[in-house]
Order: sequence, then C-alpha cells, then structure tokens
Amino acid sequence: MDLTVDDINPHTKCIRLNGRLDHKGSGAIELRFTALTASNADAAAIDMAGVDFIASIGMRLLLSCAKAKAGRGGRMVLFGLQPLVLEAMQSAGIDTLIGIHADQPSALAALST
Repeated sequence: MDLTVDDINPHTKCIRLNGRLDHKGSGAIELRFTALTASNADAAAIDMAGVDFIASIGMRLLLSCAKAKAGRGGRMVLFGLQPLVLEAMQSAGIDTLIGIHADQPSALAALST
C-alpha cells in the first residue's frame, strides 16, 4: 500500500492511496494516514482510485480517522472508488458516515461547503 499527499491549499490535503486496504496494507499506512487525517482540523479528500480491495480493517481505519477529524472540526471525504470497493463500503454502511464522491472536483466542492 502506497500513500502520497498533495496540498490543495493551506487547509486541504488530497491523500492518494494505492494498493490493497487489507490487514497488511492498512498496517503499512496506518500511522502516517492517522497523523495526516485524525490529528488536525484540515479538510482531507482521499483518492481511492488506486485501491482495488478493502477489508473491514481498512474500513475501520477510514472511519476512525474520519470520526477523529470531525471531532476536531474537520471533514474527510472519499472519491474515485472502484466498483467493488464502493459496493463493499455501501454494504457496510460506510457511505452513510463518510461522504463518497465520483471524482476529485466533486469531493473538493463538498469539502468547501
């Protein structure tokens, strides 16, 4: 699992994930992802286009970081989910807790409102 970060503006980051959010992949990025998301009130758009598989541990990582960010007054949204990943997230009800958008422009628009 790879993680890269782009600063969209001083208060918004785009975090790009690439790989499998399974036990191994989640463990590989957990500390850095948590530091980038849960520890501040900045907005975060998570690019999931490169994630081809997500397990419950990956969903837990996303959900716990989104909740921690919201507790600090920030927001986190996801975008670009592949069909099987989107289906898994919807089946688990994650889409009712974290905003999911088709692409980066719509995700950034949602963060700006």
